[in-house]
Amino acid sequence: MITSAALRGNPLGDPHERALWVYTPPGYSEGDRRYPVAYVIQGYCGTIAMWSNRTPFRPTFPELLDNLFSRPGMPQALIVFVDAWTSYGGSQYLDSAAIGNYHTYLCDDIVSWVDDAYRTLAHRDHRAVTGKSSGGYGSMVTAMLRPDLFSGFATHAGDALFDTSYASMLPQLARRLRDDFGGSYEAFLDYFRAARTPLLHPLDEMLIEIYGYSAAYSSDADGSVHVPFDPSTGRLIPEVWERWLAWDPVRLAAQNGEALRSMRAIWIDAGRRDEYYLDLGASAFHQAVVGVGVDPEQVHFELFDGAHGAIEYRYPQAIEWLIRRLAVEVRR
Repeated sequence: MITSAALRGNPLGDPHERALWVYTPPGYSEGDRRYPVAYVIQGYCGTIAMWSNRTPFRPTFPELLDNLFSRPGMPQALIVFVDAWTSYGGSQYLDSAAIGNYHTYLCDDIVSWVDDAYRTLAHRDHRAVTGKSSGGYGSMVTAMLRPDLFSGFATHAGDALFDTSYASMLPQLARRLRDDFGGSYEAFLDYFRAARTPLLHPLDEMLIEIYGYSAAYSSDADGSVHVPFDPSTGRLIPEVWERWLAWDPVRLAAQNGEALRSMRAIWIDAGRRDEYYLDLGASAFHQAVVGVGVDPEQVHFELFDGAHGAIEYRYPQAIEWLIRRLAVEVRR
């Protein structure tokens, strides 16, 4: 359990005391060796307890890590599972006046706590961050904004190329708001908060996600939230949409070339049949990374046969890519 100064008094009243899972590799309890660390952050509506959920015939992520780190010759590492749940389902791992300071929570509170509590190689050269979907988004953005802390990241179908991925969702959401809530997002939020069993309608999860994204990308200093489209028509609101686009990793890559060039390991992948077109987002982000001069030897890019879900088998592949590079000492 970690007590977060950054989350204390957050606008949603979410807990500032959070669970933190730290996976230690075989042999950690013996000796005084120090280890590289990969921080695992979750997709939207993910909770830390979900990592122990079992899907029939498929191992859990911790079990996949057991298999990975038991292989001969595999460098050992600590894997930290972060709890970043919010009342909106997520935060995009940004600081927001409407949600709370989840970027600061991850980068300042958690990293320092882990370095104090465990035998880590406490240097950016030996730290990575990894995640899927919104977790992949958080990995891309966190590494670009804090290259002083992280020198590697992995993004599995991370949110990117907003004009294609996010924009494709909005027309069907506008219809749901128009037909069932009089074109009012506030009416939907009232319904959602009062629902004994929320998310019964297939679009409700997407509606709360878009509101949460708005709270991350386009909220004001007083905490007011602006959604990027007219709920009664689906028409984009240009001034709000531009605030979203400013947080698109494809755009941020062009502005953070020095940070990206400093990375020791970058993993980018997505399924070719991703329902949210995040395979296209992955391709665009990869082009942007290459475009700012990142050494191709430091980048793994792959589009694989798959959709958005059931891709947990990809996670240890990325962990291995990162750890094999971050376990190596850098001559300075």
